[in-house]
Amino acid sequence: MATTTFLSNATVAIGAVDVSDQVQSVTLTTGFDQLETTAMGDTGRKYTKGLQTVDVTLTMFNSYGASEIEATLADIVGDDAVTLVISPSGTTESATNPEYTITGAFLSSFDPIASVVGELSMANVPFTGGTWARDITSP
Repeated sequence: MATTTFLSNATVAIGAVDVSDQVQSVTLTTGFDQLETTAMGDTGRKYTKGLQTVDVTLTMFNSYGASEIEATLADIVGDDAVTLVISPSGTTESATNPEYTITGAFLSSFDPIASVVGELSMANVPFTGGTWARDITSP
């Protein structure tokens, strides 16, 4: 049985800003709404795909300043037209490194201040909605 080991080193861009060096973790969940198509005479439920669904959760190190994380996120909170580009390892797309582009994501809230004595300040950043595209071709 073949096994592989993957060491995470995702790249994340919010708009044109590469924030990879400030991201501790990223979770991308893609899918489709489930629409029921069960009709009279069917002996079990049937479904088809509906609209795309996408959720992105970033855990980021808080940093403050004109071009830092807090300022970047404060500018887009409440914005429904955010573009995210996420890849599991590096910025060159391939079959082993798919790049996901999320267009029209919505950031409803984030934690601009989260302080615990002796710990690094972290921001939980949840994006929802929009559409996603998967790319495995090199530029």
